[in-house]
Amino acid sequence: MKMPQRNQRLRLAAGPVCLCLVLLFTAIVVHAESEVTKRLINVDDQFAFKTVSSPVFSPDGKWIAFTISSNDYEKNKSATRIWLIPAVGGDPIPMTSEGVTSRNPVFSQDGHKLYFLSARNEKKSQLWSLNLEAGGEGVQVTDLERGIRQINFSSDERKLLLVLKDEDTAKPLVEGSKPWVVDRVDFKRDYQGYRNRLRNHVYTYDIVLGELTQITSGDFDDSQPAWSPDDKRITFTSNRNLKADYNTDIWLVDATGGAEPQKLTSSEGADSSSQWHPHGQWLVFISAKQGVAGNYATRHLARISTSDPTIEYLTDDLDRNIGNLEFSKDGDYLYFLIEDSGERHVARIRWDNGQLERIVTGKSVVSDFTLGPGDAVAGVIANVRQLPEIFVQQQHQPVIITHTNGGLLEQLTLADTREIHFQAPDGWPIEGFVTFPPGLEPDRTFPIILRIHGGPVSQYSHGFSFESQLLAAHGYIVVRANPRGSSGYGQDFTLGLFQGWGEKDYRDVLAAMDHVIDQGWGDPDRQGVGGFSYGGILTNYLIGQTQRFKAAVSGAGSGHYLASYGHDMYRFWYESELGLPWESRELWERLSPFNYIHQATTPTLFAGGEKDWNVPIQGSEQLYQVMKRVGIETQLVVYPDEHHGGWSFANEKDFWLRTLAWYERYLKQ
Repeated sequence: MKMPQRNQRLRLAAGPVCLCLVLLFTAIVVHAESEVTKRLINVDDQFAFKTVSSPVFSPDGKWIAFTISSNDYEKNKSATRIWLIPAVGGDPIPMTSEGVTSRNPVFSQDGHKLYFLSARNEKKSQLWSLNLEAGGEGVQVTDLERGIRQINFSSDERKLLLVLKDEDTAKPLVEGSKPWVVDRVDFKRDYQGYRNRLRNHVYTYDIVLGELTQITSGDFDDSQPAWSPDDKRITFTSNRNLKADYNTDIWLVDATGGAEPQKLTSSEGADSSSQWHPHGQWLVFISAKQGVAGNYATRHLARISTSDPTIEYLTDDLDRNIGNLEFSKDGDYLYFLIEDSGERHVARIRWDNGQLERIVTGKSVVSDFTLGPGDAVAGVIANVRQLPEIFVQQQHQPVIITHTNGGLLEQLTLADTREIHFQAPDGWPIEGFVTFPPGLEPDRTFPIILRIHGGPVSQYSHGFSFESQLLAAHGYIVVRANPRGSSGYGQDFTLGLFQGWGEKDYRDVLAAMDHVIDQGWGDPDRQGVGGFSYGGILTNYLIGQTQRFKAAVSGAGSGHYLASYGHDMYRFWYESELGLPWESRELWERLSPFNYIHQATTPTLFAGGEKDWNVPIQGSEQLYQVMKRVGIETQLVVYPDEHHGGWSFANEKDFWLRTLAWYERYLKQ
């Protein structure tokens, strides 16, 4: 399943077995003398790696502000700091205090100030300002009780456009009792818990006068507001069709408040992320076309005029997901990201003729970008051997200008990753990645581990994979495939999984293993499998269909889908794809891993968070119980108070160590 708000650190599932085996593992011999002082990657390195994000050009294009997030394992806390670096490269300069989270840097239009968000003195996040000419400490600009989650200035930087949750003014019916009272269809969300009628609405805040004005209202959630160039109107995203979870539309409202919003789009798909053309009137947005199941729909680029409701799709021929829309200052180009076959590119389209040009390409993943004067492009880029860093596009090539994790990476002997292509049994072309143990010895055969991504509409990519590096460092060949249902390969490929979880994609991932074995790269008698979320779901299905695997780890996987209906947060997803359970019972039963798990022979470890309502722990409990009942080696690990991700550092480390020990026990003995 999809993983909203999930921590970006990858994780595996495992159970309490001889952890000493991990400590006794002998490092693979490294041949080159220059590598003698290096070491293999370990579990603790995931907490030592820093995260680079949020780049933004200064108005003159000479500087780039960005953030670096660091982890403190002992305090179980991450802190984000804002830095400045010359756009031509050089030493980064810290702009905010260490140990206090400051994020979302935004330059003032004159370039004299740097605005950012920070929650200090145990208060909610507020707007702060740093004078770049005078220096010194940041100054707090706002003091709103509900806090601020984004910086969205009007053109004169006098007002902010905000999304705030309704205030809870309800009084308990009985003193000492405050139950969750539920009366809405989508009543449950992971991390949020049971959902009441408090909604998110659009507000403006006049910084000079200190006036907060509510712009939208009603029993709907509103998000992604955007100012018109003249600040007189606001567009926002909202789903006001209570019968369809995915039917968001773009709405238009007067910026003074008090008026009813005007609905601009009317497709049955999801429309979101509206941006105004700098000259006004026209809007661009991301649109999932009607007639395609919400979870599987490709995200297209579309535009519409505020005076004409006709939607024009600009990327019909592209057939790839796009995101992160940003206009050039003159409005001649619209820039965005393209997800394509394990890569993510920066592209732009000419506004007048729709001609598409890819600006940053190659076997890498761009996660964010920023535009500067004269069509300058910078952003965050990663590849299989490089964690995300800031790049600047120079002479049609991305040049990395930060080396945030360089010192740590220089200490490590990293594994090599190879892109592979093969066919599923029915002829579908499949792409994947194989990561080899560092210092791979020609006369030694290594066990193979198949890893399965979540989503299922997601993809393994050419980005840095801590998961693959760690497993390879422990002597495994790691196979990661993008089976049908994965994103990055077009609408038909994604829809190939529709109404077929498990039964339509399990042969794809097995074909990846067959391909690797046919190449002579691994031991066919020592095959393992595992994944988290949908990766855990497909793992559960696989081990009920084949006996080829000698070890499995299943993180946050489902068991019996009917038992999940009304208990997890995917009521509409189930209904839109599988139908109502009392009308389509046969399909619900046919796809459920629960109905095959009694045939499994693979020693399996199930794990998950106690409070996970994305893919609840009850699915793992069901399958664990069946395997115990039929006498298959199994264990269940439940992490108290944890959701579908973002676990405490200690629980995450425990998770990894148990995973490594489980694989060690069954694949190396």
